[in-house]
Amino acid sequence: MSDSSTYTPPPVWKWEKENGGQFAKINRPIAGPTHDKELPVGRHPLQLYSLATPNGVKVTVMLEELLALGHSGAEYDAWPIRINDGDQFGSGFVAVNPNSKIPALMDRSGSQPIRVFESGAILLHLAEKFAAFLPTDTARRAECFSWLFWQVGSAPFLGGGFGHFYAYAPFKIEYAIDRYAMEVKRQLDVLDRRLALTPYLAGDEYTIADIATWPWYGPLVQGQIYGDSGTFLSVHEYKHVRRWADAIGERAAVKRGRMVNRLFGDPAEQLHERHDASDFDTKTEDKRG
Repeated sequence: MSDSSTYTPPPVWKWEKENGGQFAKINRPIAGPTHDKELPVGRHPLQLYSLATPNGVKVTVMLEELLALGHSGAEYDAWPIRINDGDQFGSGFVAVNPNSKIPALMDRSGSQPIRVFESGAILLHLAEKFAAFLPTDTARRAECFSWLFWQVGSAPFLGGGFGHFYAYAPFKIEYAIDRYAMEVKRQLDVLDRRLALTPYLAGDEYTIADIATWPWYGPLVQGQIYGDSGTFLSVHEYKHVRRWADAIGERAAVKRGRMVNRLFGDPAEQLHERHDASDFDTKTEDKRG
């Protein structure tokens, strides 16, 4: 691999080698399935195909929050998609999400199955379906949408930009790390200034804007992702984000949602598949044992 200080881009880029790094084998410049593989289907109308990355956690937290409110129709089956093994390129998954990214949802509650992909779209679909975590007042609804789409637009700078070059790239590139660290700190400042004024992003209510944003920025300011990135970014400076992150992290539904489809980390915090609320009770018994 060329040193970043001497690399000269060719006149026409061609995909002739892996790009290196932890996720090299799953990155490619083309779409579509690589193999035939049908997706499993459980007994609930909502079928989730995901992994407990920040984007996946958004949806499992949303579903657990809906169930906590008493929406029995939000019961779901959650199936793990092992992205390092290329599950996202199976024909069944591509049919649900042609972009081959997690999460993907099949809503079979109506006469015709509905596919929903992209985490923000899934949150909106569920919020409208169950009339929950989405303000009805026009002004507050607009504020919620603004922060939701702010997160969707900002996350690639945090995950694909800073996270990749700081934690996963095969070698460190000063320019790339400086560029994305600056942007992530700017984003944290945006959040901190907003949360100095309101308890939650859209105002006084906990909404899908918080559910979308917390899985990325909560663990970041709590020092739980990208190694020592919290120290590197001086996240202690953002006291309002820390207050918000800690409060949301203590919600029971958030704790449950973080476990679903988790295939990494502490085994006690992993629930590979989720098909019933009792799965968490069984997991608790396993932890005690």
